[in-house]
Amino acid sequence: MSHPLLPAVLDLVRRAGEAILPYWRTDVVVTEKADASPVTAADLAAHRVLAEGLAALAPDVPVLSEEDAEIPLATRAGWRRWWLVDPLDGTKEFIAGSAEFTVNVALVEDGRVLFGVVGIPADGRCYYGGAGLGAWRVEGDGAPRSIHVREVPDGAFTVVASRRHSSPAQERLLAGLDARFGGLRLANVGSSLKFCLLAEGEADCYPRLAPTSQWDTAAAQGVLEGAGGEVLDSHGAPLAYGARATYLNPSFLALPLGVDWRAELIRLASALD
Repeated sequence: MSHPLLPAVLDLVRRAGEAILPYWRTDVVVTEKADASPVTAADLAAHRVLAEGLAALAPDVPVLSEEDAEIPLATRAGWRRWWLVDPLDGTKEFIAGSAEFTVNVALVEDGRVLFGVVGIPADGRCYYGGAGLGAWRVEGDGAPRSIHVREVPDGAFTVVASRRHSSPAQERLLAGLDARFGGLRLANVGSSLKFCLLAEGEADCYPRLAPTSQWDTAAAQGVLEGAGGEVLDSHGAPLAYGARATYLNPSFLALPLGVDWRAELIRLASALD
């Protein structure tokens, strides 16, 4: 099963990645946005490709991009369907010369992700999927390969963590999981690749009790949901993307559907958040 807009979005994500690569591992100029986060010419180049391409693809569907987010709440509250875009997720990794940066596009309807595409420009990989659609990984020009979460840990219980972002609550949650499962293995990776690692069965859980924005998570949440996973807030409700005054997400938990430790994870997280 697929979505009729998905093939064109895959092409746009590839083109946005091609717009980024000339700036990678160069002396790219870094400026600071109002929230003190960094932005480069690469972010803006990818944004232009995506904003123009998505507008041409579906003129009636508005675009909310990290690089063009000054849209009044009253306007966004009237949207039923929209694109949620991070043209370059992992800007700090990109600036540092790491390959762990991504291009992210999600189609959202009534606050839920219909599908998401996560491209990795540095090596040509792409992940895509959505709830009820399935999820796939493709390498460059190769054939897509279906991916799925794992329901039973492969040896040690593996928790995905961020290289750069944590919080005291998150550290306490990891300690609680270690007490529950014993001998946690931490998989540190940047940007939205954390969800993708979980989606292809290379990890068991991705808890995030530290700040993220809606454009950081929506596309990769679509991939994970297509792969048999779910993303919940710290009290067990599905992570949704309705119009709010802030673009910040609540704390969240990404995990496979139906695992027997789901309730215990929610209990641990809700006590800390």
